[in-house]
Amino acid sequence: MGSRRNGFRNERFVLSVDVGTTSIRCHVYDKEAKIRGSCSEKVVPLFPEEGHVEVDPEALWKSFISVVRGAVTDAGIRMHQVEALGMSTQRATFTTWDRKTGVPFHNFISWQDQRAADLVRSWNASCTMKVIHGLMKVAYFLTQQKRYLAASLIVFSPQHVTMRLLWVLQRCAQVRRACDEGTCCFGTIDTWLLYKLTKGRVHATDYSNASSTGIFDSYQMCWSGFLCSLVSLPLSIFPTVQNTSHNFGSIDPSIFGEPIPIMSVMADQQAAMFGECCFNVGDVKITMGTGTFMDINTGSKPHTSVAGLYPVVGWKIGSEVVYLAEGNAADTGTAIRWAQELELFSDVSQTSSMAYSVPDSDGVCFVPSFSGLQAPLNDPKACASLMGLRPSSTKSHLIRAILESVAFRNKQLYETMLRETNIPITNIRVDGGVSSNDFVMQLTADLFGRKLVRLQHREMSCLGAALVAGLGTGFWRTRDELRKLQSTGEVFLPRGAAMGGPQGEYAPVLQRWERALQRSMNWYKS
Repeated sequence: MGSRRNGFRNERFVLSVDVGTTSIRCHVYDKEAKIRGSCSEKVVPLFPEEGHVEVDPEALWKSFISVVRGAVTDAGIRMHQVEALGMSTQRATFTTWDRKTGVPFHNFISWQDQRAADLVRSWNASCTMKVIHGLMKVAYFLTQQKRYLAASLIVFSPQHVTMRLLWVLQRCAQVRRACDEGTCCFGTIDTWLLYKLTKGRVHATDYSNASSTGIFDSYQMCWSGFLCSLVSLPLSIFPTVQNTSHNFGSIDPSIFGEPIPIMSVMADQQAAMFGECCFNVGDVKITMGTGTFMDINTGSKPHTSVAGLYPVVGWKIGSEVVYLAEGNAADTGTAIRWAQELELFSDVSQTSSMAYSVPDSDGVCFVPSFSGLQAPLNDPKACASLMGLRPSSTKSHLIRAILESVAFRNKQLYETMLRETNIPITNIRVDGGVSSNDFVMQLTADLFGRKLVRLQHREMSCLGAALVAGLGTGFWRTRDELRKLQSTGEVFLPRGAAMGGPQGEYAPVLQRWERALQRSMNWYKS
């Protein structure tokens, strides 16, 4: 018995922390990539004003410490058995802090925050942008390089960091002064946590996080000097960009008693892609959480989109760079939570059976656009709406309409991806909380006319960061080994290829929904 216990004590593990929009969780993974211990806490959003969404950096730091300790205790192991730490974080949520004291100048400003909406509107309508668009059209005409065509259509968005950071610089004298004195640090959540874990020794991020800010040039693989000079952002505040698999330094031993190496830092959607082993060109990952994020592996070149797909760096490991093209719909889980708050159902697990309990939505259409409409419609002024209500409409009809709208937005993103990238799709893997809904999964498979695989692991971001960290230390050796660790999932096969086609039974429902969509667009005029 003693030798077995000693064997367990010698066993090694990888820790991974995922900082999401609603929760922060830590898992302890063994050699088989099985979770041996877990701990999670809620991320508490703050709403200081209408449209402002913030997170307290110190509260987040305390939660980070707490979930790591909790997961290690839950696994029944000691800190010295942890070989490496990996981190995956929500993207484009940032703060700034004093380089000397490490004290933040303000709370984290969330990717959901709308404070810069007026700045976005005025910049997008400005003469400067019109001139840039014009010059890029000329450049495209002369060179026929598609990146110039994409640049001629590019607009600022509140979801990207650029305008929210500009808002901070315009409103916060303390930040401006620190920029002038060269003592201001900018960082997304990963950068802040790295800074805290290393007691201020490391101010860094990785390529996946940097490319998700909107301030990074994915073609040149560096912070965009052109963009920074255009909107007057000081380049000096940005962190060093490192490979996704990189020894970022060790956690200061005063924090957990052991100097654990931090071996991966990853943006959450890219981490989920890696966790699902979407290593080949044409592999697609759909994460349905608070929003839907659909990513396709485009290989070693960034995809240039004219429909609003965003080219991000998936990961950079050694000399290999993998790019993804990403489309998103912002209000997937949000729409379902909203329905719960209205008491249309009590437990989210009921929604699938409620939708199946009626043959159709009785003409009800729901448009899930609390945060406007993203690709391929790209209308920040769209409103969320319920249309086609009748006296006969029941809760089940409303729930069915809401779940249908999630699948319809999936179809729009998928068709945009097919049309734009021209890459043959190999596999489609689905994860995220909303993927546990069988109705949404089956309808999405029907509308795509493709097999979907829902993996058993629901928290793929955490797993992805763990796999990259483990590869970096030799805990796992090859990607083939990682594929073998992949748990098999449930398969959803399309019922009839024409379900979403012109003759399919869903064709009239889709047409009606698209009409509702058009009526919801450009709703907010100001």
